[in-house]
Amino acid sequence: MEIKEGYLYHISRDFFELVDDPNLPINHSGVHSRPSYFLVKDKDLLWFIPLSSKVDKYKKIIANKKEKYGRCNTVLIRKIANKDSVILIQNAFPTLPKYLTHQHTVNGKIYKVPKGIQKEIKYNFNELMSLKKQGIDLFFTDVDKIKEMMYQELQNDTVQKV
Repeated sequence: MEIKEGYLYHISRDFFELVDDPNLPINHSGVHSRPSYFLVKDKDLLWFIPLSSKVDKYKKIIANKKEKYGRCNTVLIRKIANKDSVILIQNAFPTLPKYLTHQHTVNGKIYKVPKGIQKEIKYNFNELMSLKKQGIDLFFTDVDKIKEMMYQELQNDTVQKV
């Protein structure tokens, strides 16, 4: 499977069991694994931003953040695959390609997120990453711990290949 930005993916249960972070979204079982995740590539790691269908719940959260801070760049509601989807930038996390199970499909076809929405997601994600570097952590997951785990796996994988 070719891994490309702008597409939605699903992540294996193994990743969630390994990381064991209670702030990660639950990987539901059944016919369709959920949630779907938007991909942002960053050097050695892949960052995934979960999508949710709970639009009404997040409309209230967005309204509260806008009232309190004047804007909300951690949660977006945009039309993806012809339906409103919540883009939870605040819940982003890094992982490795080996933890991807498959690309998200809509009616059997691989779906690409529209370019304008891709740019907006990446802009807001980069803004949150920049704030994190300045000591303002708006991520719900412990991204530093997960990054360290993923880099350790990369190192172990490299040593095993030698």
